[in-house]
Amino acid sequence: MAAVAVAVGATLAACGSFTATPGDGPAATARHAGQAAAGVRVLWMGDSIAGAEAPAVQAALEASGVRFKNATSDGGGNVVAGDHPVTAVAAKDTWKTLKENLASFRPTVIAYQITTYDWGTSGQQLAAYQQLSRTAKDAGARLVLVSAPPFKIDDFYRPHKDAIKSAPAMAAKVADVRYLDASELWGDDYAAGKAQRAKDGVHSCQQGSAAFATWFAKRLGELTGFTPAAPAVWATGPWTGDDRFAKLGCG
Repeated sequence: MAAVAVAVGATLAACGSFTATPGDGPAATARHAGQAAAGVRVLWMGDSIAGAEAPAVQAALEASGVRFKNATSDGGGNVVAGDHPVTAVAAKDTWKTLKENLASFRPTVIAYQITTYDWGTSGQQLAAYQQLSRTAKDAGARLVLVSAPPFKIDDFYRPHKDAIKSAPAMAAKVADVRYLDASELWGDDYAAGKAQRAKDGVHSCQQGSAAFATWFAKRLGELTGFTPAAPAVWATGPWTGDDRFAKLGCG
C-alpha cells in the first residue's frame, strides 16, 4: 500500500493537488470536500478495465462526499452493439441495466469509459454514444465519456483494431457531452511505464487504479464543482485488497 501512496503522490503532483489549511487532517479534508460534493451521484460504466479502476474511484469519490455506484461488467459493459453477436448481446444487457440504475440510483452523472468491446462502424459508435447522451439528458444526468487506457491488442482484439481505434474519436464528436481523454494520464503506449498496465497489458493494479482515480476525481470535480479529497485520505484504504487485484497477479 505504500507503493500506492507513492504512485498517487507523483500523479497528484503532476495534476495539481488539494491544499489543506493548517490543522486539517484526513477526516477534516474529507468533510470539507464532502460538503461541496453534496448531491453528486456518479454511475460508473464500462468493462473490466473500468472494473479494475472502480474500487479506487469509489474510494476517492466517496471520500469527497460523492455517491457512487459501480455498473461495470466484465467481458462486456459496451453500449455499441455493432454486428458481432457477442457485442450485440452484451450491449442489450448494458442498456437494460442502465435503465434499471437510472430508476433506482438516479445518478446526476453517468460516466462511461469506452470499452474494449465497442466494436462496430464509426457510424454505429457515434449513434450509440448519441443515444447514451439522450438517455442521460432525459434522466436529468450529465454524461461524461472517458477514453480507455492503452492496452495490449492481442489475437482476441486484433480483428477489431480499427473499431477500437475509432471509438474515442466518435465519442469526442458527441454534442453536449464532456469527453475526457485519458491519454493525458496514461499516454498511448500500453507497454510504457506511464500506462501502468498489469502483467496482462490490459488492466491496472492498485497503483494504476489509484492514479486514475486521482485524475478522474479532479476532472469530475472541475465539472461538477467539488474539491476532491486528498489521496492521503483514501489511497491506502481497504479497497486495495479487492479480489480482482489478486486475480490480476498484482502485488
